[in-house]
Amino acid sequence: QVQLVESGGGSVQAGGSLRLSCAASGGTFSIYGMGWFRQAPGKEREFVASIGWNGRTTYYADSVKGRFTISRDVAKNTVYLQMNSLKPEDTALYYCARGTPYSTGSASREFDYWGQGTQVTVSS
Repeated sequence: QVQLVESGGGSVQAGGSLRLSCAASGGTFSIYGMGWFRQAPGKEREFVASIGWNGRTTYYADSVKGRFTISRDVAKNTVYLQMNSLKPEDTALYYCARGTPYSTGSASREFDYWGQGTQVTVSS
């Protein structure tokens, strides 16, 4: 059974940093793109970042470009999201998701397994 478990969320002040981790188990992840999404209260879930199966391709939402960095450690089946210069508008529940084989996507429909999420709260 495929499982994705996020960790690393917390509360920080604006300008601070957090590093999210997503540990994957129960399946083959080395050939799959992986992504991060987020959902703020009262808003729809939105794409944050994705990384291709070999780590060479990355995509970012315009709102996080230059501040967030996605990476993966294939040997550890883990995906990371380094978040710097955090803003109050980054406050949300952050989800990790598995994408499609040998591809990198940004649309929710391209991701089939999702974690439970980790909360990030940024205060001004």
